[in-house]
Amino acid sequence: MNRPTETVAAAHLAAQRVRLALFDLDHTLIPLDSDYAWGQFTVGLGWRDADSFTRANDTFYAHYKAGTLDIAEYVRFATGAVREHGRQQAQEAHQRFMQEVILPALRETALDLVRAHQAAGDEVVIVTATNEFVTRPIAKAFGVDELIAIDLEHDPQGNPTGAIRGTPSFREGKVARVEQWLSARGLNWSSVEHSTFYSDSINDLPLLEKVHEPVATNPDARLQAIATERGWRILNLFE
Repeated sequence: MNRPTETVAAAHLAAQRVRLALFDLDHTLIPLDSDYAWGQFTVGLGWRDADSFTRANDTFYAHYKAGTLDIAEYVRFATGAVREHGRQQAQEAHQRFMQEVILPALRETALDLVRAHQAAGDEVVIVTATNEFVTRPIAKAFGVDELIAIDLEHDPQGNPTGAIRGTPSFREGKVARVEQWLSARGLNWSSVEHSTFYSDSINDLPLLEKVHEPVATNPDARLQAIATERGWRILNLFE
């Protein structure tokens, strides 16, 4: 026979069980890489030399696709414009970036997928390896409040230093950051009744392998091969 305290504890745990819908962002919910696009946007503003910046940006992006990106080195590079021009000026530029680049790229298929999970009562979280400065407004455009992104270290004036604060939400770090997100709510993986993760990238294999339902979404060639071999659902949102 269960003691009363055990019964209450079990009931409390059951009440906390959640359903998670986790989404990568770039090339998953939007048909572009937001960090890359933001970098090119700053070139258009004259904040960067076009040739040298584009060469470096292309090299980092190639490493990302190959799964060999040094995330700390990339974040130092990617936050250069914000560090040099200050957060306020960068935020004003980002508002233009949202209007001119991101909002026209949003697709109803992606918006509808997010809304379907929200309507079902799932906890919807965007989990991205792009930094929070670039991605917070994009998450808001999807109506998603919960964002796990690269957290930036800031100086006393609120400007990024170029360093990452805490664990970067990249590769295995995405699993760790989701676990931190759960822990902050008094939860853990055993509290999750069902979890789905949508991603396009081989870099997200650790989190795809962790959830109940991995969905290869607009997958790159390497992820497509793994998803096919393992019988994972393959979803193409932008065809």
